[in-house]
Amino acid sequence: MAVADTLVLAYGLHPAEITRIPEGTATDNYAIVDRTGRQYFVKVYRARSSLDLELASVELSEYAADGGVATARAIRTREHELLATHGRLPMSLWTYVPHTETAEGTLTGARWAAVGAAMGRLHSRLATHPAAAPTLKPGAAVCDVAAARDRFERLILAYQHKPRLGEFEIWALQAARERQAVLGDVERILASLPQLTVQVMHGDLAGPNVLLKNDDVAAIVDFGPPTPGYLAWEIVRLGCDPKSCLANGAESWLKGYTDLALAYRDANPKAPADDLLSSLRVGCAAKLCATFPLSAPVERPHIVDAALVSYARARHETALMLLGQLPVLEEALHDALH
Repeated sequence: MAVADTLVLAYGLHPAEITRIPEGTATDNYAIVDRTGRQYFVKVYRARSSLDLELASVELSEYAADGGVATARAIRTREHELLATHGRLPMSLWTYVPHTETAEGTLTGARWAAVGAAMGRLHSRLATHPAAAPTLKPGAAVCDVAAARDRFERLILAYQHKPRLGEFEIWALQAARERQAVLGDVERILASLPQLTVQVMHGDLAGPNVLLKNDDVAAIVDFGPPTPGYLAWEIVRLGCDPKSCLANGAESWLKGYTDLALAYRDANPKAPADDLLSSLRVGCAAKLCATFPLSAPVERPHIVDAALVSYARARHETALMLLGQLPVLEEALHDALH
């Protein structure tokens, strides 16, 4: 009833159906059908204290859309605001993108180039965002190995002090030890990186936030606030989607990744070549330094479910594959881009 009341008061929208759908990190999400049969998507924000950041995220999505990037569009309230903040529930209302599936685990064939082109157009547009102009920074700073060592040490100790470990926790402890053991390799990878582009990015450009319709990108969704970050990391985070990587196998995935990189370069020709050529090293280092989701049973046990377990295993396996085959993978990428 609170969702319905806010929709009526803030938007003049009278819902006929309200269906709860999987929640986001900081939102409760709903599919809405109004009395005419038109569909919408609603994000209800749990914390009013973060609404300034939520508004900045919606504004970034709209900035991308205004530049021709495929996104869902936010629908303004009766008072022409992007967020409804005066009712019982703070929320945003969005156009619904029908008949889609996410890019998580589904990148094959022509989809690789489609995703690369869409990401290139997005980054080209966000390079003009007034929050920060693109700049070059040392690639070695993409992650902090000393901090990663400390995190893995604390995580391993936390698991060792548990009186009993479940199946996933036993695996996560072993994976944490494997990651801790290769941090010396990560230091060498980082030391070899050139200066790389830092600019405003999407902020969470992973498979679940890219909606595909057949072989085309229908929408990029769930932007973060306009925060600068390494372009190479956002490229590889999507291009090395763990489930797609494992589903294709290393050889087929590498063909897809090079297709993505070529399409990205065509769509964003101003991006320095080093951002694409170094992306695999950046992705390898960043994935190996990250403790999440291995840390979820210790730090956020309420979010551990079958989907997170599957993602954790896929992400770990992908990170080790990148490390083991990095010279071969980088040579093939270099040959494709030259």
